Amino acid sequence: MEILQTPENALSHSVVNAIIHAPIEKVNIADWLLNLPDEEYQKCSVNHIAAGVTTTYDGQPMSINVEMIGNALVIQHYVATVHRPDYCRMLSVSDTITANGRSKVQVLWELKVTALDENTCEYTNEIHATATPEFFAFIKEHGITLAQAAAARQEASDIHNHEETPLFAKSIEKKALTGTYGI
Repeated sequence: MEILQTPENALSHSVVNAIIHAPIEKVNIADWLLNLPDEEYQKCSVNHIAAGVTTTYDGQPMSINVEMIGNALVIQHYVATVHRPDYCRMLSVSDTITANGRSKVQVLWELKVTALDENTCEYTNEIHATATPEFFAFIKEHGITLAQAAAARQEASDIHNHEETPLFAKSIEKKALTGTYGI
């Protein structure tokens, strides 16, 4: 069940845009993401460890991503709640592992593409992280305030998003223009 992000549970919100030099008719974010090879995912950030694609029990497409966000190892179980050529909405209750132990964070990842002209698109990579009940218990147990946790997550998420977004855009562009992956 999705937790709606509010000021009381928000950990981070990062939005980064990049240009794709391809006509929007050729861009298919859902196809790119839900067929993304592990090696290509790893090329899009020094902090990307592994990626794979599977389905939920009821057949919804799912992307499993393993990466470092700041000092946390994050295992994301992204369910594709919307998967269209121009927009994907991926929702995960992600495992986070730090030196202090393990917890869970909800992550909403939105991937969007909009036409700028007949040969160019803008790619938007938007990430919302929301505290779960397990996360609130974790920070309480370790004497960390939500404000402290949110500040650390916001900084780490922004740094990570600024690195991966332009590389995602290049990968999407190549797939749109050639039908193959490779940055």
